[in-house]
Amino acid sequence: MSIRDLPAINASLNAVSTVFIAMGWFWIRRNIWQRHVPCMIVALIASTGFLIGYITYHAYAGEKSSGYSGLIAWIYFPMLITHVLLAFVTLPLVIVTLVPVFQRRWDKHRRLGRWTMPIWLYVSVTGVLVYFMLYQWFPP
Repeated sequence: MSIRDLPAINASLNAVSTVFIAMGWFWIRRNIWQRHVPCMIVALIASTGFLIGYITYHAYAGEKSSGYSGLIAWIYFPMLITHVLLAFVTLPLVIVTLVPVFQRRWDKHRRLGRWTMPIWLYVSVTGVLVYFMLYQWFPP
């Protein structure tokens, strides 16, 4: 494994996170918290692994310029901008949503989770799409 493998690994971790965030939401909407909890733990571990891999990759490899123009740029850049801006919000939001769990403040966790889940899910999904656009579908 080399540093060049990290974008694919990171995208895979984002995909795992996406699936388990969605599954966790599915189970909690049905009031089955016994299945919600392990799903969210896996999503949290996958997202943490992604963050470590992302920081490591960019510390060694730097940024990759897309050089996109035309229609692809019109799709890629708005998605990238919203992804990056919401990614900055996601980490503190996930932490703030997780703290009430340890305090057994389910009402506060539920209230925060209504905001955290869609943002976290969007960031995970768009992270995978950014990877595919930048490394697979339309490499510069």
